Amino acid sequence: MPPVDFRDRKCLAIVLAAGESSRMRSARPKVLHNLAGRSMLAHVLTSLKDAGTDQIVVVVGPQHDAAVAEAKAVICDAEIAIQSERLGTAHAVLAARKAIARGYDDLLVVFGDTPLVRPETFTKMREALAAGENAVAVLGFETKQPAGYGRLILENGVLTAIREDRDAAEAERNIGICNAGLMALDGSRALMLLEAIGNANNQREFYLTDIVAVARSRGLNVAAAIAAEDEVLGVNDRAQLAAAEAILQKRLRAKVMREGATLIDPSSVTLSFDTVLGRDVIVEPHVVFGPGVKIGSGSLVRSFSHLEGAAVGENTVIGPFARLRPGAALSQDVHIGNFVEIKASEVGAGAKINHLSYIGNASVGAKTNIGAGTITCNYNGFAKFSTMIGAHAFIGSHSTLIAPVAVGDGAYVGAGTVVTKDIPPDALALGRRDQIEKPGWAKAFREKNRK
Repeated sequence: MPPVDFRDRKCLAIVLAAGESSRMRSARPKVLHNLAGRSMLAHVLTSLKDAGTDQIVVVVGPQHDAAVAEAKAVICDAEIAIQSERLGTAHAVLAARKAIARGYDDLLVVFGDTPLVRPETFTKMREALAAGENAVAVLGFETKQPAGYGRLILENGVLTAIREDRDAAEAERNIGICNAGLMALDGSRALMLLEAIGNANNQREFYLTDIVAVARSRGLNVAAAIAAEDEVLGVNDRAQLAAAEAILQKRLRAKVMREGATLIDPSSVTLSFDTVLGRDVIVEPHVVFGPGVKIGSGSLVRSFSHLEGAAVGENTVIGPFARLRPGAALSQDVHIGNFVEIKASEVGAGAKINHLSYIGNASVGAKTNIGAGTITCNYNGFAKFSTMIGAHAFIGSHSTLIAPVAVGDGAYVGAGTVVTKDIPPDALALGRRDQIEKPGWAKAFREKNRK
């Protein structure tokens, strides 16, 4: 099949996203459940955008304000159509009647709970539609376990029918090419075909799959495009959500390794859709990357660390057991050690925060050393305040810095100090009481308690 030039072809995508979460046992709309850090709906919309669609209509149910907000957040000019009654998939598509009537060359009908379809597969559907001037192109997949799926009945490469599993003849049950549900329609004939679909079935619903028979009855050509089975997994319950997550994680891990990162135990690392790992980054087992993480080349992320919304410079070491929260910005050659938490803070080149510390709403200068157990006290119960620590400073172990406060370049803070006032550059600050000794007290205490 020769490639189709889409530059002069306009495409409308209709995303069916009106489903409830009854089988998910959730108050959240089904399409808003997350995979790799973003909603299923966002995955679908992004793939459609990357595939070059010109306009997207999202069909939602009444009072699905959260789904509307998510659609607008991903595609600001997405149109919204309301399916006020649930009368089948063809009825849901016709909720976007006004958009269809504007006239498009190609019409894609996809599902908000089928989040793993790649942009190139949407392109393949449009190519199948255009080849041979087909009125409909159905997306199918090959499987070794076709039971339960509708079969695609093909004759010489032409799709003649979609046969539901319960209606299939014995020979047809052995067909391994099944219906994925997604379709591409010729925009000039879409409304005519959709409006001709009837509801003469037990459920009294208008099924989109009937469009194949409608088109064939009018002498129109129908084609099929084939996708990988793992692309067209629909998510209806928590188990299928977990299966989709596993597929997507496998894709994401393969991508970062192709781009030059090392995952020592790939299956134990959790990535987000937007995780960026530079060349020669090494990630040890059991690391979780939330959304918005970028790791510079040559850095090492040790085991059991959790990163989200963080930017990490080159040749930096994170963890083990470290937590980088949103707004953490680390320069190159930084060391963040075990049980250290960084939030909304900048850490300069070569700085070290190696043990059991919390740095929040702070700036740490280059080559500064933060001792074990140091805390920036940034919150008074009502507002956040900043701590500014200069370059080449030394903060002794178990120090507490009460924000707002500043520590100058090269200053020293003695261990155990509570810092409540600014410290000038190169000064030493001590904020602890003198040690008191009572000779013989311990011996007397022991003897008293042995009686």
